[in-house]
Amino acid sequence: MKTFSIGGVHPNDNKVYSAHKKIVEVPLPKKAIIPLVQHIGAPAKAIVQKGDKVLVGQLIAEAGGFVSAPVHSPVSGTVSKLDTTLDAWGMRVPAIFIDVEGDEWLPVIDRTNTINSVCKLDSKDIIEKIKNAGIVGLGGACFPTHVKLMPPPGKKAEVLIVNGVECEPYLTCDHELMLEHGEEIIVGIQILMKALNIEKAVIGIERNKEDAIGYIRRLAAHTLGIMVEPLKLKYPQGGEKQLIDACIHRQVPSGALPIEVGAVVDNVATVYAVYQAVQKNQPLISRVITLTGKEVKNPGNYLVRFGTPLSEVIEFAGGVPENTGKIIGGGPMMGRAMNNVDMPANKRVSGLLFMPKEESHRLEVKNCIRCAKCVQACPMGLEPYLLSKYSQLQRWDDMEKHDVMDCIECGCCQFTCPSNRPLLDYIRNGKQTVGGIIRQRAQK
Repeated sequence: MKTFSIGGVHPNDNKVYSAHKKIVEVPLPKKAIIPLVQHIGAPAKAIVQKGDKVLVGQLIAEAGGFVSAPVHSPVSGTVSKLDTTLDAWGMRVPAIFIDVEGDEWLPVIDRTNTINSVCKLDSKDIIEKIKNAGIVGLGGACFPTHVKLMPPPGKKAEVLIVNGVECEPYLTCDHELMLEHGEEIIVGIQILMKALNIEKAVIGIERNKEDAIGYIRRLAAHTLGIMVEPLKLKYPQGGEKQLIDACIHRQVPSGALPIEVGAVVDNVATVYAVYQAVQKNQPLISRVITLTGKEVKNPGNYLVRFGTPLSEVIEFAGGVPENTGKIIGGGPMMGRAMNNVDMPANKRVSGLLFMPKEESHRLEVKNCIRCAKCVQACPMGLEPYLLSKYSQLQRWDDMEKHDVMDCIECGCCQFTCPSNRPLLDYIRNGKQTVGGIIRQRAQK
């Protein structure tokens, strides 16, 4: 069975708590807070003022550059102020505050459930529509999708890789999205193939989603050029480079992007958003997220409008369990502990994991025993123990020489370490510093 060739681990997937739970829409908030920093790249720039009336889907902030994405109102109502809000980690970001008044949508948006399977737009118009809809990668990176669809001179896409892996433990929103909106996803894939001028797409899905594999395969059977590739369970198979390796056996070189080997990778949720934008004129204003944990009252997959305070989403799902030790934004491997659940839902939020107290504390850190398990587990072929040590010693030049910027922060090293060393914590901090040094050097 296919999988990627370097490293990886096998954590318990723990998806039973929310798997096969139908998508439930969360009620609208009374006040929506829409951050202008919801993607990699330049923040969006507000184009509305206090007192302005807005409709659902209306543009409220323009892209701040080429690598940026516009922001649209997820609610209808009156702009109460332009201010800042706290994100999940206590950082202040610019935001637009809207008092919600009903749920009135722009008339141009098609809200029917009819599947519109024919796209009459050409490649250029498709990309422009995706760009204007504010679509970014919903698999975690939040990279503006239109940029991926515009390869640099001399590079050409040959295959679209669709990420239906969802290898992060606990999360099930992509799985359920494939089951409930498989037809739209297939149309979205065709639209992206047309935008890229290619004739081949591969949908990678791990073997713990046999129902999705069967369903999507039946749908794809009627479409030329689209195939489903069942993959062995192995984390972090959802990483771009790992998924490309698993699906088409091509290795992306160090420091390079997927287009270097002729591939473009998009998550299934992103593909669904593309369908909504191109075929239904609906910009990206909501997404499906997973709320889960061993003691959560109503674990499941919830459709959430951006701007809804996560505290309200949590209450809708039954509240915070009494025995909660940490709330993780995302999954347990790549997610981070949150210190603010009043922050608004946005394009970056894929899930909330409530960890019991007995599972949320760190184990005693011991000395490194030179077992090299972290080296064996690293899917990027790095030496985590060495990068961690360099970070502790603030040897930034050495970190750069040993390819720290190739680290995808998957956590395999820390997961597999028998000495419980906080390898990823040190590497992540060092990578952030090295990245800043590289950017400063490029500006000179």
